[in-house]
Amino acid sequence: MSQPATRERPIIFDIRARPRNIPVATGSKDLQTVSITLRILYRPKPSDLPAIYTNLGIDYDERVLPSITTEVLKAVVAQFDAAEMITQREVVSHKVREALSNRADAFSILLDDISLTHLTFGTEFTYAVEQKQVAQQEAERARYLVEREEQMKNAAIIRAEGESEAANMVSKAIGESGEGLVELRKIEAAEDIALQLAQSRNVVYLPSGQQTLLALPQA
Repeated sequence: MSQPATRERPIIFDIRARPRNIPVATGSKDLQTVSITLRILYRPKPSDLPAIYTNLGIDYDERVLPSITTEVLKAVVAQFDAAEMITQREVVSHKVREALSNRADAFSILLDDISLTHLTFGTEFTYAVEQKQVAQQEAERARYLVEREEQMKNAAIIRAEGESEAANMVSKAIGESGEGLVELRKIEAAEDIALQLAQSRNVVYLPSGQQTLLALPQA
């Protein structure tokens, strides 16, 4: 008696690139807690679809990506301290991309893009960073105040030197006899009188040498 034929059914895989965000909490080289979210754009290798289905199943991404991402991030982050994670973020990203691409390739998964989208630290380290920033700002403010005081001091010295030089020049100009000083005082007094007359409404200026009607002799 012949056996019934095995019924075959199609298995459909989506080979388009799809995004996935994977959060991982791990520790830095200096034992600081680091929370990272990695964004991955992945797709299966079309030529290996039968092997993927046989070894991993249709949910291959759920079985593989979280575990290898956690593994790679823990290994890479452990090479840097918390401060270096901030200042050398591009270096960290490059190491993660290289290591994760190699691990995913072993499972016939292609990674088109890998990026760090979220990076935070523990409360103690965050507080320490904030305090350091505050201290730096205070130091900058203190340095600015010192520089401003120095500039004001220099300006006062220059102004005093200028006034002293001007006084010496005036003293030489008026001469030792004092006649020049008398003339200078006359000029200053004339300027003061002219200013007061200019501000009075009842003063009329006439050209020099001309007589007014009031000054004419009466018939």
